[in-house]
Amino acid sequence: MSVSDISSASVVPVDDSEFSDRPIVCGDCSKTFVWTAGEQAFFRDKNLQNPPKRCKECKQAKNERLAAIAAAQASGIRQRIEVSVSCAKCGEATTVPFYPSQGRPVYCRSCYLELNPSVLNGGTQQ
Repeated sequence: MSVSDISSASVVPVDDSEFSDRPIVCGDCSKTFVWTAGEQAFFRDKNLQNPPKRCKECKQAKNERLAAIAAAQASGIRQRIEVSVSCAKCGEATTVPFYPSQGRPVYCRSCYLELNPSVLNGGTQQ
């Protein structure tokens, strides 16, 4: 195939009219972001089935966290993390030594102990 054959080849236009911009709520920060028609076409072209769960800022922050974890593991450094969260019961700001799973509640110490009193007595029921 010559250069002239490539330049004369017909290009099939992508029809994005089947998509419209959709608002989505970020699973991390709860802010609404727009999933554009172009992004939806990209997802379709790549056979991606699920819409995004995070806004661009939270996705970038997640990728940076994962990169930092991978770098620490590669260098053999044991990395201690501390993540700021709001208690699912009382709303108080607290920190936890793990990245919370999406959709699972995280509690402050006092609410956790209130919900799990067996932790205080060594796991035995009274």
